[in-house]
Amino acid sequence: MSEHATKTSPLHDKHTALGAKMADFGGWSMPIEYPGGGVVREHTAVRERVGLFDVSHLGNAQVSGPGAKDFLNSCLTNDLERIEPGKAQYTMCCDESGGVVDDLIAYLRSEDDVFLIPNASNNAEVCRRLREQAPEGITVEDVQDDFAIMAIQGPKSDEVLQALDLPTGHDYMSFVDTQWDGRPVSVCRTGYTGERGYELVCRTEDAGELWDAIVEAMEPFEGLPCGLGARDTLRTEMGYALHGNELSLDITPVMARTGWAVGWKKDAFWGKEALTAQREAKESRLSGGLLVTGRGIPRAHCAVLDAEGNQIGEVTSGTFSPTLKQGVALALLDRGIEEGQEVTIDVRGRQIEAKVSKPPFVEGGASS
Repeated sequence: MSEHATKTSPLHDKHTALGAKMADFGGWSMPIEYPGGGVVREHTAVRERVGLFDVSHLGNAQVSGPGAKDFLNSCLTNDLERIEPGKAQYTMCCDESGGVVDDLIAYLRSEDDVFLIPNASNNAEVCRRLREQAPEGITVEDVQDDFAIMAIQGPKSDEVLQALDLPTGHDYMSFVDTQWDGRPVSVCRTGYTGERGYELVCRTEDAGELWDAIVEAMEPFEGLPCGLGARDTLRTEMGYALHGNELSLDITPVMARTGWAVGWKKDAFWGKEALTAQREAKESRLSGGLLVTGRGIPRAHCAVLDAEGNQIGEVTSGTFSPTLKQGVALALLDRGIEEGQEVTIDVRGRQIEAKVSKPPFVEGGASS
């Protein structure tokens, strides 16, 4: 396989057998939607019942050795001292300018053992940067090909896992290392939909059988396999940032309003000086939400205009909200733009009315 060849999930054959519409996502061929209703039907299943996503394109990295936690804490933005073993933490890997190389979740097993899940296309770069700085005795392994990840999301997710004799009910952003049918699996109370749910990390060779078991366990609840199209509409309704849209080398945590995932009081982390200066200067644009009041669907890179037609921002993510049945968007907006302010979005020369609205646009049950 060449370096630029499209990768496939361990569950690729499951998706094609179901007739999924496949597309490239971060260099991986992944299901966007399945026949029989597509994105809206799958989105609704997650909000109201339960859905199953293959997110095996996500990265996997193992950081281990004496002081692994402390080493990572000196690199990544969030403060691992805030959590204890068995907990997970959303964090970011920044460069020295404060730009976001990637956002990721760190799973703390012990002081000497941390498992990272970066985004698909950024896994290798995160590993490279960590390896370059790792002191002797600490290893950083790219284990992306060793694991598959499935997300069970929705109000009925607990019942589905219970049918598989897997643990449920642990706190949000925590995980349990256990077994399913004698095979190792980590059950993580995490997700990207805004609903109560779990992400299961299993060995690549076990993925197919676990997928089939989950699909069968979902049937009594009218659960559905879901593609990344529904994952995107779900996360946009919640106002969750997507790397490459709301976060990038040009869009810092300060601009993206993800400063809650920055340990500002830590002695050091990559990009601290630049981010602290940006935070104090209060000059950059800030991420905000837009609720479309007119007819139309906003898309990334559309200009946001004030009443006089001056550009005051740019859409970073836009979609049709299946829950609200209207357009919603995330955008970088000039400072001083207030919640409730009426604006227009220029969609290919057509002006769509919207108002500034703080996300989330809908109520989720993720942390319940």
